[in-house]
Amino acid sequence: MKALITGASSGIGADMARVLVSEGYEVILVARRKTRLEKLAKELGDRAKIIVKDISSTYNCMELYNEVKGENIDILINNAGFGVFGEFSETNLDKELDMIDLNIKSLHLLTKLFLKDFKKKDQGYILNVASSAGFMAGPLMASYYATKNYVLNLSLAIYEELRREGSNVSISVLCPGPVNTEFNKVARVHFSIKGEDSMKVASLAIKKMFDEKLIIIPGLKMKLGVFFIRFLPRKWLLKISYKIQNGKRS
Repeated sequence: MKALITGASSGIGADMARVLVSEGYEVILVARRKTRLEKLAKELGDRAKIIVKDISSTYNCMELYNEVKGENIDILINNAGFGVFGEFSETNLDKELDMIDLNIKSLHLLTKLFLKDFKKKDQGYILNVASSAGFMAGPLMASYYATKNYVLNLSLAIYEELRREGSNVSISVLCPGPVNTEFNKVARVHFSIKGEDSMKVASLAIKKMFDEKLIIIPGLKMKLGVFFIRFLPRKWLLKISYKIQNGKRS
């Protein structure tokens, strides 16, 4: 089997590649940073191929798909994404739009294109990386939270369509809390609670993807947090979320 992984140059994406290669799968690694990809490919050996590409544009996404559609991809992992921190009225609009392009439009496009191919052969796995942020609104990270709400709910809707069709194609969505990756540096925040180990999250995600688990939430604390969210009034959740985000200020 062969997997395509976006955002594969570091963090969870790179660790997912390590997990898959260790289990005998081939991987195609996609990211902007050539040096990082080359280093990872050297570590993984001949089972890894790299494609250096910024997939935040629709054109580049289509170019990527056309480049790999003859590779007989079995697994699509949409991991590329980043966050923007700050008051919504003050955050940089261009950066937010770039984030929306990557976190939403690119994931949407690749999911649709590969889903069509997977449905034709009636097999394949899609793993979309969202966040625990997808379950609520996020003052001070409003746009980022909104993008992850989109990823989560898009994936859930596709799951139900596939289920009703009796399809053998599986879709899962990974919703971690804080993870020790470069996300903090890019978003210019620091987490007030201890982050999960990236490799542990990646290993769990791959295992649960193959188990066809719909929503994958690493860590007992985060599972409990997501469970209790449904019982709290929305305005309380907003206050709690603001306090959490405000504690991330660098």
